[in-house]
Amino acid sequence: MKQQLLFIHGGMTFNSEKAYLKFLKTRPVTLENAPRWGTEYLNEMLGRQCQIIRPRMPLQDNASYCDWKIAFERYIPLLKPNAMLLGVSLGGVFLAKYLSEHRFPKKLRAVYLVAPPFDDTHSIPEDELYGGFVLKKDLSLLEKNAPNLSLHFSVDDKVVPPYHAMQYAKHLTHAKFFIYSGKHGHFMVTRFPELARLIKADLRQRRAV
Repeated sequence: MKQQLLFIHGGMTFNSEKAYLKFLKTRPVTLENAPRWGTEYLNEMLGRQCQIIRPRMPLQDNASYCDWKIAFERYIPLLKPNAMLLGVSLGGVFLAKYLSEHRFPKKLRAVYLVAPPFDDTHSIPEDELYGGFVLKKDLSLLEKNAPNLSLHFSVDDKVVPPYHAMQYAKHLTHAKFFIYSGKHGHFMVTRFPELARLIKADLRQRRAV
């Protein structure tokens, strides 16, 4: 039976309809689909061992925490004990917020948060946190839900710079932090071997238990 790995993608939030419409009118468009580490690469590296579950969260480009919470909770009954959770960017702070506010009903083997913003400080204006994604001060339940918790940041990330790692570190006691020298900014890379190796190591530990 394959290990379940539920992947929560990133997204955008806006403080007004006007700001959202401006984004739609001005964002760059392209005819090319660049491969990303979260799709083809993870399938290649982990597909034989993991059932990679990728929910399509509602209104990705104008996200609301309440909407994402409803969508996420639809999947919880489908998860088996010892599932793994992976959240990227807005998906990362979503998991951090949800798991710090709700006792998860099943044991989790591991939780991986990649470039999760702690707040909207030190971020470019286009990436401020709205839509209810702001964390509360107490994150202790996050670590109780996820005893095997890791957070990943990149020095060259201007969207979620390493400042956010320092803020999480102030509120977490046993989480593992990984700071990479460069991941093409906001982890816009085609390969992420460090994370793949970490997940594989957790899978080997599962088999050894």
